[in-house]
Amino acid sequence: MVDLNAEMAELWSSLGAPAPGRPHVIQIVAARRGEGTSTIARELARFTATRAGRKTWLVDMDLATSSQFQTMALDPQRFGALGPAVAASPDGSAFFTVQPPAPRPDGGVWPDAKYLAAHSVGGPRLWVTRFNRDALRGRQKVHIIPGAEYWQALRQHAEVIVVDSPSTDRSQAALTVAQHMDQTVMVVSAQQPDVKPPAQLRDALATAGGRCAGVFFNQASVEPPAFLRAILP
Repeated sequence: MVDLNAEMAELWSSLGAPAPGRPHVIQIVAARRGEGTSTIARELARFTATRAGRKTWLVDMDLATSSQFQTMALDPQRFGALGPAVAASPDGSAFFTVQPPAPRPDGGVWPDAKYLAAHSVGGPRLWVTRFNRDALRGRQKVHIIPGAEYWQALRQHAEVIVVDSPSTDRSQAALTVAQHMDQTVMVVSAQQPDVKPPAQLRDALATAGGRCAGVFFNQASVEPPAFLRAILP
Protein backbone atom coordinates (compact mmCIF):
# COMPACT_ATOMS: atom_id res chain seq x y z
CA MET A 1 0.00 0.00 0.00
CA VAL A 2 1.29 3.47 -0.89
CA ASP A 3 2.55 5.57 2.02
CA LEU A 4 0.50 8.77 2.07
CA ASN A 5 1.76 10.22 5.35
CA ALA A 6 3.38 13.22 3.68
CA GLU A 7 0.25 13.97 1.67
CA MET A 8 -1.95 13.58 4.75
CA ALA A 9 0.29 15.91 6.77
CA GLU A 10 -0.08 18.52 4.05
CA LEU A 11 -3.85 18.02 3.84
CA TRP A 12 -4.26 18.23 7.61
CA SER A 13 -2.17 21.40 7.74
CA SER A 14 -4.10 23.00 4.88
CA LEU A 15 -7.45 22.43 6.62
CA GLY A 16 -6.39 24.65 9.50
CA ALA A 17 -6.57 24.04 13.22
CA PRO A 18 -10.09 23.93 14.71
CA ALA A 19 -11.08 26.31 17.47
CA PRO A 20 -9.87 25.21 20.94
CA GLY A 21 -12.11 22.52 22.34
CA ARG A 22 -14.10 22.19 19.12
CA PRO A 23 -13.94 18.87 17.27
CA HIS A 24 -13.23 18.96 13.55
CA VAL A 25 -15.76 17.22 11.26
CA ILE A 26 -14.31 16.67 7.78
CA GLN A 27 -16.22 15.07 4.93
CA ILE A 28 -14.34 13.42 2.05
CA VAL A 29 -16.26 12.94 -1.20
CA ALA A 30 -15.86 12.76 -4.98
CA ALA A 31 -18.17 13.46 -7.87
CA ARG A 32 -17.46 10.06 -9.45
CA ARG A 33 -16.77 6.62 -8.11
CA GLY A 34 -13.22 5.31 -8.40
CA GLU A 35 -11.49 8.57 -7.48
CA GLY A 36 -9.91 7.08 -4.33
CA THR A 37 -12.10 8.81 -1.75
CA SER A 38 -12.13 5.92 0.72
CA THR A 39 -8.34 5.65 0.67
CA ILE A 40 -7.95 9.37 1.38
CA ALA A 41 -10.53 9.30 4.19
CA ARG A 42 -8.94 6.23 5.78
CA GLU A 43 -5.40 7.58 5.56
CA LEU A 44 -6.44 10.99 6.91
CA ALA A 45 -8.15 9.33 9.89
CA ARG A 46 -5.11 7.16 10.48
CA PHE A 47 -2.83 10.21 10.30
CA THR A 48 -4.86 12.33 12.71
CA ALA A 49 -5.02 9.47 15.21
CA THR A 50 -1.39 8.31 15.06
CA ARG A 51 0.63 11.34 13.96
CA ALA A 52 -1.51 14.23 15.19
CA GLY A 53 -2.51 12.35 18.35
CA ARG A 54 -6.23 13.18 18.09
CA LYS A 55 -9.04 10.84 19.05
CA THR A 56 -10.52 10.16 15.63
CA TRP A 57 -13.70 8.55 14.36
CA LEU A 58 -13.90 7.35 10.77
CA VAL A 59 -17.60 7.31 9.88
CA ASP A 60 -18.31 5.16 6.83
CA MET A 61 -21.39 6.47 5.03
CA ASP A 62 -21.41 3.57 2.56
CA LEU A 63 -23.96 1.51 4.45
CA ALA A 64 -24.11 -1.11 1.71
CA THR A 65 -20.59 -2.48 2.18
CA SER A 66 -18.91 -0.93 5.26
CA SER A 67 -15.71 -1.08 3.21
CA GLN A 68 -13.62 0.86 5.72
CA PHE A 69 -14.16 -1.76 8.41
CA GLN A 70 -13.47 -4.56 5.92
CA THR A 71 -10.23 -2.98 4.69
CA MET A 72 -8.88 -2.39 8.19
CA ALA A 73 -9.84 -5.88 9.33
CA LEU A 74 -7.86 -7.41 6.48
CA ASP A 75 -4.64 -5.53 7.31
CA PRO A 76 -4.03 -5.50 11.09
CA GLN A 77 -0.29 -5.12 10.54
CA ARG A 78 -0.86 -1.69 9.01
CA PHE A 79 -3.85 -0.42 10.98
CA GLY A 80 -3.72 -2.44 14.19
CA ALA A 81 -6.08 -5.02 15.63
CA LEU A 82 -9.80 -4.28 15.71
CA GLY A 83 -11.52 -4.15 19.08
CA PRO A 84 -14.94 -5.65 19.84
CA ALA A 85 -18.08 -3.98 18.56
CA VAL A 86 -19.53 -1.23 20.74
CA ALA A 87 -22.40 1.22 20.29
CA ALA A 88 -21.51 3.84 17.68
CA SER A 89 -24.07 6.35 18.95
CA PRO A 90 -23.41 8.21 22.20
CA ASP A 91 -27.07 9.09 22.76
CA GLY A 92 -29.12 6.75 20.58
CA SER A 93 -29.31 9.11 17.61
CA ALA A 94 -28.31 8.09 14.07
CA PHE A 95 -27.52 9.72 10.73
CA PHE A 96 -29.83 7.27 8.98
CA THR A 97 -33.21 5.64 9.40
CA VAL A 98 -34.27 2.06 8.71
CA GLN A 99 -37.74 1.73 7.21
CA PRO A 100 -40.03 0.05 7.96
CA PRO A 101 -38.79 -0.26 11.57
CA ALA A 102 -38.41 -3.75 13.01
CA PRO A 103 -40.86 -4.60 15.81
CA ARG A 104 -39.62 -5.81 19.19
CA PRO A 105 -41.32 -8.47 21.34
CA ASP A 106 -42.37 -5.79 23.86
CA GLY A 107 -44.34 -3.92 21.20
CA GLY A 108 -41.74 -1.27 20.51
CA VAL A 109 -39.39 -1.01 17.53
CA TRP A 110 -35.67 -1.47 17.21
CA PRO A 111 -33.94 1.95 17.28
CA ASP A 112 -31.92 2.91 14.22
CA ALA A 113 -28.74 3.29 16.28
CA LYS A 114 -28.74 -0.46 17.01
CA TYR A 115 -27.75 -1.13 13.40
CA LEU A 116 -24.47 0.80 13.70
CA ALA A 117 -21.40 -0.45 15.58
CA ALA A 118 -17.94 1.00 16.13
CA HIS A 119 -14.60 -0.74 16.57
CA SER A 120 -11.38 0.62 17.97
CA VAL A 121 -8.47 0.23 15.57
CA GLY A 122 -5.04 -0.45 17.05
CA GLY A 123 -5.84 1.34 20.30
CA PRO A 124 -8.20 3.95 21.78
CA ARG A 125 -7.43 6.85 19.43
CA LEU A 126 -8.91 5.51 16.18
CA TRP A 127 -12.45 4.17 15.68
CA VAL A 128 -14.26 2.98 12.57
CA THR A 129 -18.01 2.48 12.14
CA ARG A 130 -19.70 -0.57 10.65
CA PHE A 131 -23.32 -0.83 9.56
CA ASN A 132 -24.88 -4.23 10.32
CA ARG A 133 -26.66 -4.80 7.03
CA ASP A 134 -27.25 -8.45 7.90
CA ALA A 135 -29.73 -7.28 10.53
CA LEU A 136 -32.10 -5.89 7.89
CA ARG A 137 -35.20 -7.98 7.35
CA GLY A 138 -37.60 -8.37 4.46
CA ARG A 139 -38.25 -5.10 2.65
CA GLN A 140 -36.33 -2.91 5.08
CA LYS A 141 -34.19 -0.18 3.53
CA VAL A 142 -31.81 2.35 5.04
CA HIS A 143 -31.82 6.06 4.21
CA ILE A 144 -29.42 8.85 5.18
CA ILE A 145 -31.24 11.69 6.98
CA PRO A 146 -30.32 15.39 7.31
CA GLY A 147 -30.66 15.71 11.09
CA ALA A 148 -27.86 17.23 13.17
CA GLU A 149 -28.34 15.15 16.33
CA TYR A 150 -25.82 12.38 15.60
CA TRP A 151 -23.04 14.75 14.58
CA GLN A 152 -23.61 16.95 17.62
CA ALA A 153 -23.50 13.94 19.93
CA LEU A 154 -20.37 12.47 18.35
CA ARG A 155 -18.54 15.80 18.73
CA GLN A 156 -18.61 15.18 22.49
CA HIS A 157 -16.58 11.97 22.09
CA ALA A 158 -14.05 12.71 19.34
CA GLU A 159 -11.54 15.38 18.42
CA VAL A 160 -11.61 14.61 14.69
CA ILE A 161 -14.48 13.03 12.76
CA VAL A 162 -13.65 11.96 9.20
CA VAL A 163 -16.75 11.20 7.15
CA ASP A 164 -16.23 8.97 4.11
CA SER A 165 -19.20 9.62 1.80
CA PRO A 166 -20.05 7.70 -1.38
CA SER A 167 -19.50 9.55 -4.65
CA THR A 168 -22.40 11.75 -5.67
CA ASP A 169 -22.90 9.87 -8.94
CA ARG A 170 -24.35 7.01 -6.89
CA SER A 171 -25.62 8.57 -3.65
CA GLN A 172 -26.89 11.88 -2.29
CA ALA A 173 -25.53 11.12 1.19
CA ALA A 174 -22.77 13.74 1.02
CA LEU A 175 -25.21 16.48 0.11
CA THR A 176 -27.72 15.36 2.74
CA VAL A 177 -25.24 15.83 5.60
CA ALA A 178 -23.11 18.63 4.08
CA GLN A 179 -24.58 21.37 6.28
CA HIS A 180 -23.38 19.55 9.41
CA MET A 181 -19.77 19.19 8.24
CA ASP A 182 -17.15 21.79 9.18
CA GLN A 183 -15.38 21.19 5.89
CA THR A 184 -15.76 19.03 2.81
CA VAL A 185 -12.76 17.97 0.76
CA MET A 186 -13.39 16.92 -2.84
CA VAL A 187 -11.18 14.17 -4.27
CA VAL A 188 -10.27 14.31 -7.96
CA SER A 189 -8.27 11.56 -9.65
CA ALA A 190 -5.33 12.39 -11.91
CA GLN A 191 -6.92 10.17 -14.54
CA GLN A 192 -10.10 12.29 -14.69
CA PRO A 193 -9.38 15.59 -16.47
CA ASP A 194 -13.03 16.61 -16.96
CA VAL A 195 -13.79 19.72 -14.89
CA LYS A 196 -17.58 19.53 -15.11
CA PRO A 197 -18.47 16.88 -12.46
CA PRO A 198 -16.22 18.37 -9.70
CA ALA A 199 -17.50 21.86 -10.46
CA GLN A 200 -21.08 20.63 -10.26
CA LEU A 201 -20.31 18.94 -6.95
CA ARG A 202 -18.79 22.13 -5.57
CA ASP A 203 -21.93 24.06 -6.49
CA ALA A 204 -24.22 21.36 -5.09
CA LEU A 205 -22.34 21.37 -1.78
CA ALA A 206 -22.74 25.13 -1.51
CA THR A 207 -26.47 24.89 -2.29
CA ALA A 208 -26.82 22.20 0.40
CA GLY A 209 -25.22 24.50 2.98
CA GLY A 210 -21.81 22.83 2.96
CA ARG A 211 -18.36 24.37 2.90
CA CYS A 212 -15.94 23.09 0.26
CA ALA A 213 -12.43 23.35 1.75
CA GLY A 214 -10.73 22.53 -1.56
CA VAL A 215 -9.60 19.68 -3.80
CA PHE A 216 -7.30 16.77 -3.05
CA PHE A 217 -5.66 15.76 -6.32
CA ASN A 218 -5.27 11.99 -6.02
CA GLN A 219 -2.85 9.63 -7.79
CA ALA A 220 -0.81 12.58 -9.09
CA SER A 221 2.71 12.21 -10.48
CA VAL A 222 2.78 15.63 -12.18
CA GLU A 223 1.61 19.13 -11.37
CA PRO A 224 -2.21 19.38 -11.02
CA PRO A 225 -3.86 20.60 -14.22
CA ALA A 226 -4.89 24.22 -14.51
CA PHE A 227 -8.60 23.40 -14.42
CA LEU A 228 -8.40 22.62 -10.70
CA ARG A 229 -7.77 26.27 -9.93
CA ALA A 230 -11.04 27.15 -11.63
CA ILE A 231 -13.20 25.01 -9.33
CA LEU A 232 -11.74 26.00 -5.99
CA PRO A 233 -13.82 28.44 -3.92
